[in-house]
Amino acid sequence: MRKILVIGSGKSTSYLIKYLLDKSVEEELHIIVGDINIGNARKLIGDHQNANAITLDVFDKSSRKAAIENADIVVSMLPARFHLEVAKDCVALGKNMVTASYVSEEMQKLNKIVTDKGLVFMNEIGVDPGIDHMSAMKVLDYIREKGGKMLLFESFTGGLVAPESDNNLWNYKFTWNPRNVVVAGQGSAAKFLQEGAYKYIPYNRLFRRTEFLEIEGYGRFEAYANRDSLKYQSVYGLDSIKTLYRGTIRRVGFSRAWNMFVQLGMTDDSYTIEDSENMSYRDYVNAFLPYSPTDSVELKFRLALKIDQDDIVWDKLEELDIFNKAKMVALKNATPAQILQKILMDSWTLEEDDKDMIVMYHKFGYELNGKKYQIDSTMVTIGEDQTYTAMAKTVGLPVAIATMAILNEKITTPGVQIPITKEVYEPILKELEDFGIQFTEKEVPYLGYNPLNV
Repeated sequence: MRKILVIGSGKSTSYLIKYLLDKSVEEELHIIVGDINIGNARKLIGDHQNANAITLDVFDKSSRKAAIENADIVVSMLPARFHLEVAKDCVALGKNMVTASYVSEEMQKLNKIVTDKGLVFMNEIGVDPGIDHMSAMKVLDYIREKGGKMLLFESFTGGLVAPESDNNLWNYKFTWNPRNVVVAGQGSAAKFLQEGAYKYIPYNRLFRRTEFLEIEGYGRFEAYANRDSLKYQSVYGLDSIKTLYRGTIRRVGFSRAWNMFVQLGMTDDSYTIEDSENMSYRDYVNAFLPYSPTDSVELKFRLALKIDQDDIVWDKLEELDIFNKAKMVALKNATPAQILQKILMDSWTLEEDDKDMIVMYHKFGYELNGKKYQIDSTMVTIGEDQTYTAMAKTVGLPVAIATMAILNEKITTPGVQIPITKEVYEPILKELEDFGIQFTEKEVPYLGYNPLNV
């Protein structure tokens, strides 16, 4: 039996483990799932004869090394910051490795030794990053092969609540790590290319500069800019492109309402609030507003942010119950962002019967024989339940398919890499279609970035 070690059994691993278990008989596989807390690992493998769960502390060098040495290939589903120790062991023991995470500088530094040893370290093979790379490169290569010159590339992804479970005014629920949602966009300004000019959006303006998208059958969405749209410019071979923009998808109206929290400073994660454990939700909101001997917290909030009483944004804020003086923060030495996250989790945590949804949208503008063309490519995937979510499906399945392709020597090019070559993306995208993860591509009129200029 060929042994696959999966380290980590969190929310993104359900489809990954199911895929490998389903293949285990015909492919002669034994799946070992290692986690510091093996309860979920045991739940996911059940009583399958070709799998077992082991207690694995990634910081325990001897047990980590022993587990890796016992495997033919290693899949790390740990948080990104923990991959490096696993990677070093894989190098030392000559094991191929797969992760869904961004390639860190430390991981990239291993490229020479990984390549010299003939090992494959596949990274960024989840959904975003992952499916976005593969689906984009497929169309980019198609355009280049017929002689087209790229003018515009825009790419958007969002983890949202499925339409049948969309029952709040924000049209949003947490489908992944809530903290990442609360602190999204912080740090350096968002940067991108627009019609040949570099553009920058500072954090305090990020959620008021959105682009609208329409997806057939699912309606209208909006997108705000990712922090660095230029990260993959050279990787994708787009050094001479005029417009390059990557963004995060939400339902229309989310960003304008979210901007209220940004303007007040509630998303700040850089300092702690004194006596936070004894604050009510109302106290927390009031902490960001000026003192008034007569005005209520609600009135001060509306005045500070110029929100009309009949504005839908006000209804959205009230729906979150943030002015409740009976609900307590109960978090010691908490940052504003941590408290906001707790308040939002009251309203935005998925219910047992809720389903999530992944939405992806690419735009490709190009010139061929003196004419300008555009291809729009969209993908929507809806989850089954709280275990087999759309997020777990779109993260876990590409990881699993890539793992099998490396194990079966269908992917052989060595090095620390991401899935941007035909050797990698063609078979994986084709197999993903069997699981309902499929892109709809259509030719549309080329409008550039600003249709009014055409």
